[in-house]
Amino acid sequence: MSKSRAEAAAGAPGILLRYLQEQNRPYSAQDVFGNLQREHGLGKAAVVKALEQLAQQGKIKEKMYGKQKIYFANQDQFDMVSDADLQGLDAKIVALAAKVQSLQQSCRHMEAELKELTSALTTPEMQKEIQELKKECAGYTERLKNIKAATNHVTPEEKEQATELCDAILEGYAKSKKQFFEEVGIETDEDYNVTLPDL
Repeated sequence: MSKSRAEAAAGAPGILLRYLQEQNRPYSAQDVFGNLQREHGLGKAAVVKALEQLAQQGKIKEKMYGKQKIYFANQDQFDMVSDADLQGLDAKIVALAAKVQSLQQSCRHMEAELKELTSALTTPEMQKEIQELKKECAGYTERLKNIKAATNHVTPEEKEQATELCDAILEGYAKSKKQFFEEVGIETDEDYNVTLPDL
């Protein structure tokens, strides 16, 4: 056994007595070991030995539940509590429980607000986004201006006349419509995936 383990085992009865008195509820040796092992470095054998020693000295009580022993603080050491005091404590518990519930609801509300704020753009990010959108809009405006200024637009009527003329030629043409367009050099809206807007 290491020196620190030995020191912890020697102080185990005092640690366990204090713990059981502060908690004032029943525990198995396994529960006490699990709850105090990390904080105090107590081994399970040291916990069992210390609990049995305290029970023999009458400082704590032990009861058998099936095959398991349960240890708890000796209740004789605590003052008797009147019914009025118990009712006062119950009322205090109800008030504190309501306060806890209110605080939890407030925390959830604040967490939701924080999540919303952290997901939103900051002012500098928003300004940068605005500048990029303005630049994009300027590009579209320039393109639209160039398209409107172009003189080589085909009106719907002209397109219809050209289509009728091509259909008349294709009636006596041996090859496909696509081959005819390639030979003559006709470019269609479909070739460039152009869809005309509804006016």
